[in-house]
Amino acid sequence: MTQARYKSYVDDLANRIHSGELAPGTRLPTHRAFAKQNGISLVTASRVYNELIKQGLVSGETGRGTFVRDVSLLPTSSIEHDVVPTMLDLNYIYPVENEQTQRLREALRHLSSGGDIEGFLHYLPHVGRRHERAIFANYLAQRGIKQIDPDQIAIVGGAQHGLATIVLGIFSPGDVIAVDALTYPGFKALAKIYHIELVVVPVTATGPDMVAFARLCQQRNIRGYYAMPTLHNPLGWVIDLPTRHAIIQLAKQYSFWLIEDGSYAYLQHPAPPTFAQLAPDITFYVTGFSKNVATGLRVGMVVAPKQQISEIERIIRITTWNTPAITTAIVCHWIESGEVAKLERKKRRDTKARQNIVREVLNQIDYIAHQYSYFIWIPLPEGVRAEALVSRLKQVNIAVSTAESYAGGASYPQAIRVALSSISYEQLRVALAQIQAAVLYLVDL
Repeated sequence: MTQARYKSYVDDLANRIHSGELAPGTRLPTHRAFAKQNGISLVTASRVYNELIKQGLVSGETGRGTFVRDVSLLPTSSIEHDVVPTMLDLNYIYPVENEQTQRLREALRHLSSGGDIEGFLHYLPHVGRRHERAIFANYLAQRGIKQIDPDQIAIVGGAQHGLATIVLGIFSPGDVIAVDALTYPGFKALAKIYHIELVVVPVTATGPDMVAFARLCQQRNIRGYYAMPTLHNPLGWVIDLPTRHAIIQLAKQYSFWLIEDGSYAYLQHPAPPTFAQLAPDITFYVTGFSKNVATGLRVGMVVAPKQQISEIERIIRITTWNTPAITTAIVCHWIESGEVAKLERKKRRDTKARQNIVREVLNQIDYIAHQYSYFIWIPLPEGVRAEALVSRLKQVNIAVSTAESYAGGASYPQAIRVALSSISYEQLRVALAQIQAAVLYLVDL
C-alpha cells in the first residue's frame, strides 16, 4: 500500500473526529473489522489506529477497544486545559480569601517603609538570604517539621521550580524515578522534558502498594521516588507512620532518594512526621506558598540533605539566579506577622465547608476525598468513559480533569478530578449536582 493511501485513512478518521461526526466516547471498529471494511491488511489497519493514538485523537485500551477522545478539551500539555472564561473551571486549585488584596497592599506599604528596600535592587544569594531562610525554618517548625537548619534550605520560585532544581541537580537523563500510579502532572512534565523514566508504583486506598513497590525495586535500578505522603494529589490519602518507615527502609536498602512534595500538607493539621524528619539524609522536601497563600506569589523552598544543597544552589543560579526579593520579603513578612498561619486556618475551615457540600450533593455516586482537601476524585461506573463525561459537562460550561493527566504510566482508570476552590459555595453546589446528573445519565445510556 502506498504512503498516500495509508495516510488517507488517518486523515479521513481525523477529519471525522474533529468535525464531531465521530463523537467523544465513540468506540471504533476493531482493527480486524476496520481492515475488512476497507479491504486493507490487518497490519495497515493497526498502523492507522496507532497513528491516531499518537495524534491524541483516540485511546486504545487492551481488552476494551479503541475510543474517540474529546479533542476540544485535550490539554495542550499535561497540565493545561482548554477552558473558556464562561466556564466553571474545576481543573485548578487557587483559593483566595477576600481580604488578601488588602493584606497585600499593607505588606507592600510595610516593605516600602522599611530600611531594607534598597536590597531588592541587587543580586541576592542564590539560595536566599540567611535570615529569610531562618524564617522559613521557623515556619516549618510551626508545622511540626522541626530541627531544620537554615543552611539546608534553598528559596525557590515556587514548588514546581523546586522540583526542577532537584531533578536537574541530582538526577541525569535516563535515570529511573518511581511515582505513584496517579501522580502530579507537573512532575510528569518535568520528567519528560529532562528524559527521566518514570515507573509506576501501584496504589491502594491508603497509599502505595508496598509489596509491589518492593518488587519494583528488585526489578529496576530506581534512583528516586516522588511522593506526596501528606494529602496526596489527586487521591487525598495521608500515609500512616508504619508505611512511611517502610518506604524509608526501601529507599535505604536500594539507595534511592526520596522527593517529598508537601504542597497540600498544610491542610492536614496535625500531620504525621515527614520523610524529611524521619530520614533527612536521603530526603528532598519541597513546598511552596501558592496553595496556602496565593498562586501569584511564586515562592517556595527546597529542604535538602546538607551535602546536596550545593547542587540545588547551582541549578538556581543557572535558572533564575535568585527568587525575586520582593515576593520573598512579602512571604517572610506574612510568616512573621502570623498572616500565613491565619490563612492556613481559614483555608482548612473552607475545605471542610466545601467537603460538607460534596457529601450533601454527591449522594448517588462514589467518590474519594480527604475531609480537608480542595479536590475530590470520582471513579466512574463501569461503562462510563471520562471523555464522554467531560464532553457532556462542557455543554453545561463545567471543566474538569480526567485521570489521563495524572497517570504515572500508559494506563489509567476512567475517573475525573474535581477541584473545589475556584467558585462560590452556591456555584459549587450547582456544579456538583450537574456532575452527578451527567454521570447518572451516562450510566443509563
